Amino acid sequence: MKEYIFSQVPVDVPHLQTKHRKICTPIPSPSTIETIKNCWKYEPYSMNNQLPIVWDKAIDYQIFDNAGNCWIDFTSTIFVANVGHAHPLVCDAILKNTSKGLLNAYYYPTDLRAELTKLLIEITPEKLNKVLLLTTGSESTEAAIKMMKIFGLKNHNKSMIIGLENSFHGKTMGAQMAGGKIKDKFWIGYQHPEMIHIPYPYPWVLEEKQISGSEFFNMSMRQLAKKGFDLSKVAGFITEPYQGWCAAFLPCDYVQEMRKWCDRNYALLAIDEVQSGFGRTGKLFAFEHFGIEPDIICCAKGISSSLPLSAVITGEEIIGDEGSFNSTHGGNPLAVAASIASINVLLNDQLVDESDRKGKLLHSHLLDWQSERPDYITRIYTRGLLSGIFVNNPLTPGDNILFVDKIIERAMQKGLISIRTSSGTLKIGPPLTIPDEALIEGVQVLKESLEECL
Repeated sequence: MKEYIFSQVPVDVPHLQTKHRKICTPIPSPSTIETIKNCWKYEPYSMNNQLPIVWDKAIDYQIFDNAGNCWIDFTSTIFVANVGHAHPLVCDAILKNTSKGLLNAYYYPTDLRAELTKLLIEITPEKLNKVLLLTTGSESTEAAIKMMKIFGLKNHNKSMIIGLENSFHGKTMGAQMAGGKIKDKFWIGYQHPEMIHIPYPYPWVLEEKQISGSEFFNMSMRQLAKKGFDLSKVAGFITEPYQGWCAAFLPCDYVQEMRKWCDRNYALLAIDEVQSGFGRTGKLFAFEHFGIEPDIICCAKGISSSLPLSAVITGEEIIGDEGSFNSTHGGNPLAVAASIASINVLLNDQLVDESDRKGKLLHSHLLDWQSERPDYITRIYTRGLLSGIFVNNPLTPGDNILFVDKIIERAMQKGLISIRTSSGTLKIGPPLTIPDEALIEGVQVLKESLEECL
């Protein structure tokens, strides 16, 4: 089915104003249409397929255009602004270092870089004692794959990497090969024979098979062996704690069994925390939900709540002294300053605990919605301030993706910005600083939008 294109023609909608949102013009605002058209003219469609709101500024949990409209943000710019947009301490850190006159330092040492890497080591498991700073999430997962392969080849003659089906680790070639989204790989032309995939243990699959997560993992590994793969060549696994399109978490016993398998077979476990890290799921890192310690952590997005920065956190014996692990813009002074400030806000303001508390509040309201509309709301998964809501349209089966697109478009016209998942799910991920009443109000907007779309 061809993807739905959100209207770029201003639509007259009821004006409204609450404490948390304001709509005072047609949507999109007529004053922003030229910008939208220029973006479409000079950029690819893939850079313009989210809701057509031209951001003028974003403060805490709210987004503003240049015409006076204000939206509640349920995206955190896809889980970047965990401590809120433009947090004063993050802004102060950036401005302080801008005025100092150090905008780039290649990878020569800086006080800031030393401070951030020390801070990251202090908040992660003891066995992890090295940090590689990069720029994007894709770079961090590419580096993790490289580390696992070099370490495996050097120490145990192992070079195979296992990922999970439908997983996402970035848009560069290696990251997409490790990822499990088949349709995203058509341009590559081949699949690296040493990057293989096992089925994702979705809750509904385990329910149908009446099998535990640990049993599902071992069954998947046996199936690989039956297909002719030499499991003695497995250098490591890379996995997200949850799949982003639906927020379905891996079962604890599944990850624990994976950890045990790695320990028995001299393989490494890399956890991709690019979306899930820094308080998003009610823990500082999502792997803490599983009661395990990874060998490699990939971080980005929420690490700074603002500027581009990513990190790979691992052990000295894994990163070693081979592989040329460095980067021109890794450890950029401004991004590093922002990250130090953001992490300190996260810790000092107890936003991880707040994420857990608000997540429970959010989930209770979503369950109420499901009880009111069980025919439309079929499944809900929530950890911290992350929720995936499975939407079904029983009136027109097969158009759930289109139906959800229309829901979030209507919500946009009512003062709420949501993430487009293109999968028939609503995804909720506001800044961890969002007030309780704004969180509840946002859910109410989604409820109203569904009803109006009917």
